[in-house]
Amino acid sequence: MATPGTLTIWNARLGPDAASPARARAAIAIRDGVIVAVDDAPGDRPPDGVLDVEGRTVLPGLIDAHVHVLSDTERSPGFGPPPPLHGEEPRPDELRWFILAKAGRAWLRAGLTTIRDVGAFDDEALVLREAIRLGLTDGPHILSCGRIVTATAPGARLFTTMYEEADGPWEMRRAVRRQLRRGADFIKIMATGARSVVREDPEPAQMTADELHAAVDEAHRMGVRVAAHAEGLGGARLAVEAGVDTIEHGLSLHREPSLLDRMAEHGTVLVPTLSTFHDLAGRFENDFAPALVEQAKRQCDEAYQTLRAAHAAGVTLAMGYDSGPPGTNATELVRMAEGGIGAAAAIRAATAGGAAALGLTDRGTVA
Repeated sequence: MATPGTLTIWNARLGPDAASPARARAAIAIRDGVIVAVDDAPGDRPPDGVLDVEGRTVLPGLIDAHVHVLSDTERSPGFGPPPPLHGEEPRPDELRWFILAKAGRAWLRAGLTTIRDVGAFDDEALVLREAIRLGLTDGPHILSCGRIVTATAPGARLFTTMYEEADGPWEMRRAVRRQLRRGADFIKIMATGARSVVREDPEPAQMTADELHAAVDEAHRMGVRVAAHAEGLGGARLAVEAGVDTIEHGLSLHREPSLLDRMAEHGTVLVPTLSTFHDLAGRFENDFAPALVEQAKRQCDEAYQTLRAAHAAGVTLAMGYDSGPPGTNATELVRMAEGGIGAAAAIRAATAGGAAALGLTDRGTVA
């Protein structure tokens, strides 16, 4: 019999994960949104009051470790309102909050119970995080970096309020402190330039070693994790040596296997973001400068090489869609699986791997 106040999922199949082997005919007891027991489900008939899922597979809530929480739907065709027609009344800017609320619901319906925002305009992610926390709209648990800490660079002219520029070790420390004051859950830094900016070369390091070490030290001193945007090998190497917790993109890492070995040893998580390279190289190629499209095609090939090399080296992988529209995030899982790591490893990347990337120990497994 089911215990009053407890939801029991009956006759479920659980896939293998870091906490337990695969098992069939499981009974999962949930109280107040928390799993309190995982037992066997014996017999042919379920007891009264349970939810019989008839052998279907039960997964942990999915985690996307690389999301930009944006009301701008340019990269999510069809998700927002239809484009305004000439002669129509101007639309109020406040409509963006309704787009964000719709995004929160779409992520949740797609099975995403946790997302990590890695950069938003005008602190939109922080506002949506609070709206969800206060029960004003439905959505996943959101962790946000506030604004991305970057050295003074051309990309800041494009990404404006998504960035905070700083130069030198002490400015980096101040920028980290400002994000924590703003309400950030973790810190994101630009170890290299961005592939989507014509005047930035994503190959060399964009920060000095002293700047990177200062930002990481300040964040870790205050008890928060650090994610590093790192495309080229120079910035990726400095970021790993500085002790960041996650490498975002990291497409060049296959060129230096010792860095992957070091990441595996120290638990540094790689978030490969395959879909973003597909976007720039194909899906939205008509929207970008030709030089960026050609660069993205090369990077896409390298990203897959790094995915396979990192998996072989034992690096923890986390799913990061870095694309849209909200709710289609599992596209990244398919690409990871078909890219050479298989379905089981891809699912781990969106569950236990995502939890490792975010530093959360209370999710990522059914246990």
